[in-house]
Amino acid sequence: MSQVYAYLNFNGNCREAMTFYQQCLGGELTLDVVKDSPAAAHLPSEAQDQILHAGLRNGSLVLMASDMCGQGVVASGGPVVLCYSASDEEDARRCFTKLSAGGQVIEPLAKQFFGLYGMLTDKYGLKWMVHCEIR
Repeated sequence: MSQVYAYLNFNGNCREAMTFYQQCLGGELTLDVVKDSPAAAHLPSEAQDQILHAGLRNGSLVLMASDMCGQGVVASGGPVVLCYSASDEEDARRCFTKLSAGGQVIEPLAKQFFGLYGMLTDKYGLKWMVHCEIR
C-alpha cells in the first residue's frame, strides 16, 4: 500500500527538533549524520555535523526530517499543517501540552462537534492540529 509521510526540513537544528518531537510523540528516533555517510566526501566541513536524514517511528506514526535542504534557508511554517490524531483524550491533551511548550496556541484544545480539537504553532514554527474522536 502506498503512503505519504511528512518530511521536514530544518536550518541546522534537525537533531534538536526531532528529539523534541520524540519527547512529545514517543517512538524510536534514528539520526543519520553527514560525516558518517558516503555523502560526507561531497559536502563542506560546516555540513559534516548536520543531519542527513532523521526518522521518528511510533506504530503507524512516521515523521522524517533533514538539515539538508539544498541551497538557501528553510522558512518556518509554510502552507503545511501536521495533524496528530490521538488515540484518546488523555493522549490528545498530553501531546497538545508538550507540542505547545515554547510555541503559541492558535486554538485551545476543546470539545467540538467532531471531537476534541486544538491548533498550535510549535517552537520551531510548525503548525499542528491535534484531534481526537470522542464517542
